[in-house]
Amino acid sequence: MKDINELKFPENVRYTRDHEWARLEGNIVIAGISDYAQDQLGDVVYVELPRIQDRFENGEVFGTVESVKAVSELFMPIAGEIVAINAELSDMPDVVNSDPYGAGWMIHIKPSDPAFMETLMTREAYLDMLKG
Repeated sequence: MKDINELKFPENVRYTRDHEWARLEGNIVIAGISDYAQDQLGDVVYVELPRIQDRFENGEVFGTVESVKAVSELFMPIAGEIVAINAELSDMPDVVNSDPYGAGWMIHIKPSDPAFMETLMTREAYLDMLKG
């Protein structure tokens, strides 16, 4: 595991207590797991994602990520409808480790209430939580 100072925490995303990130682009929220989460998991070997048009409430489980260490649930950062999934993760799940905020994105969400994004943690708040 890396030292927290070696991990990436972009300013343009919001974070959840469960270590998911969310970025609003237009009227769509792109989401995945944070660099901290992938580092804690170790080598990701499998990602299970929902189906397009599935609907979830904030905090509901939308899938799982399996690593050499454990299987972890993925939690919705914002309520809404799944409008796209990153199908490439089925063949290349390790991209979650190498590029969690880019090619390792997991889902696109049409949010029920885009204003909810403001309730998610900023980079600074997330770092404060991680540092305890």
